[in-house]
Amino acid sequence: MNFEHLRALAAVIDEGTFEAAADRLHISPSAVSQRIKALEKSAGQVVVRRAVPCTPTDAGSALLRLARQVQLLEAEAREALGSAGSAVTATPVAVNADSLATWFLPLLEEAAGWTDTTLDLHVEDQDHSSKLLRQGDVLGAVTSDLSPVNGCRAVRLGAMRYVPAAAPALRERFTRTDGVDWEAMPVLQFNSKDNLQRSFLASHGVAGTPPTHIVPSSEAFVAAVRAGLGWGMVPELQVGSDFDDGRLELLDTRAHHDVVLYWQAWTLQSERLNRLTAAVRRASRQLRS
Repeated sequence: MNFEHLRALAAVIDEGTFEAAADRLHISPSAVSQRIKALEKSAGQVVVRRAVPCTPTDAGSALLRLARQVQLLEAEAREALGSAGSAVTATPVAVNADSLATWFLPLLEEAAGWTDTTLDLHVEDQDHSSKLLRQGDVLGAVTSDLSPVNGCRAVRLGAMRYVPAAAPALRERFTRTDGVDWEAMPVLQFNSKDNLQRSFLASHGVAGTPPTHIVPSSEAFVAAVRAGLGWGMVPELQVGSDFDDGRLELLDTRAHHDVVLYWQAWTLQSERLNRLTAAVRRASRQLRS
């Protein structure tokens, strides 16, 4: 495969259009189109869906993984050779919102000292982040998927514990003589992929659907629970002393849900990737073993 063709593919997918990719590569849109066509001719398949934004086909995803690997290794080779053309390279990483708001933060402090790398964080649910690895969008991912993506290695990080919590006033409003009225008490949901609350309700025999608020921000989700907008499954790491201070109450002292997290990254001999993996593992010490 021609490296310039692969670089054009990565630029088109990252930027979303041929025109934006041309600006990034400092060439004309026609030149970008010619490189993609040449890549498709070499592969014998269409690699880019011409839409807005542009997305890779299955064949394109395989080539995109190769393109990112080449870019990473090329940057390290230039650095090893002391090339004047050495440049800061972007490191795309997938991480779920709750991790980014809690245990992942120390990694950002470490990354602040990396002069050869920038972080390109993709926020994705832990049950779906491994898909970004398969597509070639990221070099590494925090995921709940134990099975390594082809060409990747998986390392267990630990478990995030979620507990059912509500503001005391909300709980009081919906507590009856026989306990909490789960079908009436409003509930929070992070997004359509979030099934933690539904699983909890099912375990309590609740078949109906209570009033549901969608709050697609980790920090705002916990703030909404504190404000009494609804109850929700919150990460223990994120609520701090709220239970001790009385700002939040546990709705069931025996119930919790542990999400086991793994770090998956490509199996490349890369100093940057090894450094990133080591930083992820250090940050994850806050998780339950």
